[in-house]
Amino acid sequence: MPMAVSPERPRTGITKFTGGRLVKGNQLVEQDLWVSSVTGKILRSQEIFYEHHVVPDDVVDVKGRILAPGFIDVQLNGAFGFDFSTDAADYQKGLERLNRQLVRTGVTSYLPTLPSQGPEVYCKVLRYLGPSGVSRSPFDGSESLGAHCEGPFISPSKKGIHDLQVLQEAINGFSDLEVCYGIENLSSGIISMITGAPEVAGIKSCIPEITRRGIRFAMGHTEVTYEQATEAIEQGATMVTHLFNAMRPLHHRDPGIFGVLGKAKGKERPYYGVIADGIHLHPTTVKIAWNAHPDSFILVTDAMKTVGLPDGVYDWTNGDRWVKKGALLTREGSDTIAGSSATLIECVSNFWTWSHASIPEVIRAVTATPAEMLGLRGRKGTLDADADADLLVLDTQEDASGKRTLKVEQVWKFGVLVHDASNEEFGL
Repeated sequence: MPMAVSPERPRTGITKFTGGRLVKGNQLVEQDLWVSSVTGKILRSQEIFYEHHVVPDDVVDVKGRILAPGFIDVQLNGAFGFDFSTDAADYQKGLERLNRQLVRTGVTSYLPTLPSQGPEVYCKVLRYLGPSGVSRSPFDGSESLGAHCEGPFISPSKKGIHDLQVLQEAINGFSDLEVCYGIENLSSGIISMITGAPEVAGIKSCIPEITRRGIRFAMGHTEVTYEQATEAIEQGATMVTHLFNAMRPLHHRDPGIFGVLGKAKGKERPYYGVIADGIHLHPTTVKIAWNAHPDSFILVTDAMKTVGLPDGVYDWTNGDRWVKKGALLTREGSDTIAGSSATLIECVSNFWTWSHASIPEVIRAVTATPAEMLGLRGRKGTLDADADADLLVLDTQEDASGKRTLKVEQVWKFGVLVHDASNEEFGL
C-alpha cells in the first residue's frame, strides 16, 4: 500500500512510484514515475520535482516488480455473468458491475464487442457502450473505448457461433450499415471498430466510408483470399479479427489473410488479434503469427460472459447453450468453440511462456499496439508523460516446468489505486 507523506501540508493528488522496473518501449527501465489523481495523467517527473519543487502525497515502493500500462482488450463479448448483447432491463447496472470486476484482471480499457445481432439489439444496447469519457470516476472500473461490432456483415460459411438468421449483405451500400447499426451510432463515435468480410456483397465499397468516420475496419469471419485482403487494405482495412479463427486457412499457393502480414511495406500490413487461451490456437501457431509481424500483434480474449463463472451450461442470446469446462467454451452438443473463458492476463502469461519474448514485447501486445491500432497513441498503452495514468504493478513467476506467469498485484486507474491483491478488503 502507498506510504503517506506528512498529513500537515495540502494534498496535491500526486503519487510517486519508486523501486520498480518500468515498461518503456522494448526495455525495462529502473526509474521513478509520478502520476496525478487530479488530472488522471502521468506527470513529467523532472519538471514537477526540480522546477516546481512538488512533494508527492504518497510514495509507492514497487519493490522490484514491473510497472506497466493498463491492459487493453479490443475483443470482449462479456464477462462475470454479463453479456453485452443482452437486452436486459438492468443493462446499465450489469455493465457497471462488469467494469468494476474486469479492472481487477488488469484490463483498464476495452472494446465491448457485439457478435452478429439484428438492428433491434444494436438500437437498444449500443448507446450504453460508447467511449466512457474522462469525467468518469476511477472507481467505475474498466473504461470503454467504444463498441466493436463483430458482424453481421460476415461470411455464412465462416460464421462460427454467429446466428445465421441475422447475417446480412450490403446490397445498398453504406445505407444498409446505417439501417443495421443506426445512423446515430455510426456518426457519434459510439462504434470504434467493425468486423466484416470484404467478399460479402457491398462491404468492400463501404470500407472508405467506415474509416472516414474514424471507425476501424477489421477483416474477420471471412473467406477472403490474399488478393481480396490486399484490396481491402488498400480501401482502408487496418485490422484482422482473431487471426486463423473463422477464416480461410493458410495454403502454400494461397496464403489468404495471413499472407498480408508478409508484405514488404509496414503500412500495408494490418494489425491482427490473436487468442492465446491454449484452445483457439496451437502455441506454435501463435509463435508463427507473432514472428510474422510482431509490431502488429495484439492479444485478445474473445471472452464471453462465462469468464469468472463456474463450469456448467449457460444460455446465450440466440437460443444456443454453451458448455464451460475451464477455459474451454463450446456449443452444447458440438465441438464448436464458442468464444473464450480466459482472462487477458492468462493469455499474456501463455504467450510469454510459448514465445519466450521479452516482458516488454509481451506487454506491448496488450498496451501500446492496441492503443496505436485505435489511434490512441500517447494517451493509452504507455507510461510516457501526459498519458492516462492507467497502471499495473505486476509480479513474475516461473515454475520448474518453464511455465511463466504474470500476476496483477495492483491496478491504478487515472492515478488512483482501485485494486490491491494483497488487501482483499480494498478495492472495487
